[in-house]
Amino acid sequence: MDLSNRTVLIVGGTSGIGRELARRFAEAGSTVVVGGRNREALSELSGEAFGTVSIDVTDSDSVSSARDDVLARYPELDTVVTMSGVMLMEDLRDPAHFEATRTTIDTNLLGTIRVIDAFTPHLVRQGSGTFVTVTSGIAFLPFPPMPSYAASKAAVHAYSEALRAQLDGTGVDVVELVPPAVATAGQEKVNPHALPLDDFATEVMHLLAENPTPREILVKGVLGHRWAERDGTYDELVAKRSQALAMLPTRQS
Repeated sequence: MDLSNRTVLIVGGTSGIGRELARRFAEAGSTVVVGGRNREALSELSGEAFGTVSIDVTDSDSVSSARDDVLARYPELDTVVTMSGVMLMEDLRDPAHFEATRTTIDTNLLGTIRVIDAFTPHLVRQGSGTFVTVTSGIAFLPFPPMPSYAASKAAVHAYSEALRAQLDGTGVDVVELVPPAVATAGQEKVNPHALPLDDFATEVMHLLAENPTPREILVKGVLGHRWAERDGTYDELVAKRSQALAMLPTRQS
């Protein structure tokens, strides 16, 4: 992927990994548009010379409106990154968890699909471009306190595989970014092994620039998650991660 001359939309890029990748794409020479719901963050990004668009991936009308806005201003758009996501803990012994499930699936899975559906006709008509979907190491090695998050990211992985197959021959590529725990939004307080954001972003941009671009962007810190079943470490690691169920408020005495 030539990072120096692209027009990139990062949906869900107002904070964390998405915001840092927006900066990296811009530093590489690409035009970057950031989409999200946080008006204050969008205003800050606009002040940093990024394009911005308001978008709520759980609302089909909002997604369609954002698409029309972006394509009117940036008809040369060739890269769409779908970053929007929520991570919620759930106790599956408590039926009240279902609202968290609904929110997670609607944002992480259906939100991704809404964005892809909105921009697929444009990229196919253009005959070139790239979708970058974002999953997680948790898609391949579940974190039991966040069951719907794991399920949603596993689903996005499978959807990305199918999307890639269906878009074969159109000139539109599908790249899956698989982050491990990255030190954003206090992750480093919960997980001392979380990768520093700067290191993570540097490795991601290096991998994206490879020729050919890998189908999956796997930084070194996520390889143990991605290949746990193949390496025979899956059961042991899931058992170890299950100790975190003690974090659930309903399990604390």
